Amino acid sequence: MSKRRLKLAVTLVGLMFAASASAMAQDVTGCERTQVQDPPRIVFQCENGLVIEAEAASAFNIDTAAGAARPDEVDLEADAMLIEVEPGSGPFQVRTPHAIAAVRGTIYAVDVGPERTSVFVVRGHVSVSRPDGSDTVLLAAGEGADVAPGLPFAPVTWSAERAAGLLSRFGQ
Repeated sequence: MSKRRLKLAVTLVGLMFAASASAMAQDVTGCERTQVQDPPRIVFQCENGLVIEAEAASAFNIDTAAGAARPDEVDLEADAMLIEVEPGSGPFQVRTPHAIAAVRGTIYAVDVGPERTSVFVVRGHVSVSRPDGSDTVLLAAGEGADVAPGLPFAPVTWSAERAAGLLSRFGQ
């Protein structure tokens, strides 16, 4: 490997570690943070019935509006999260480079890769759109959508294997 490539690889690993470490250290208003093993993840237990589970290596930032009792948005850049929102507890959304997944009360997972964002609904309904709010679809329990730049997307019933593969990353 050339010195330039090695330096780039070391820089990328350092950036990934820094993003992961900053997410792990993040204190969130109205939430208690716990690190869980098997599989490794961070769990934020928040007021009003909001639970955010993030893979240990995921890159994210949790946002809380001024004066709010709990977070109302997550910016997820890489890897996956499992979100549980108590019905009637207020709006919540996950923003990724490819999509926005907005919910009012449900359990759903969002997985971000370099080329696409996948959203899967365990319970309830989730509205999924592009980052600019266009091309909105509504997903129901058992449905998912893969959102990639420039490609159409629609609700699709996920196979049991695909759903189990994503949810197993959260010990589900």
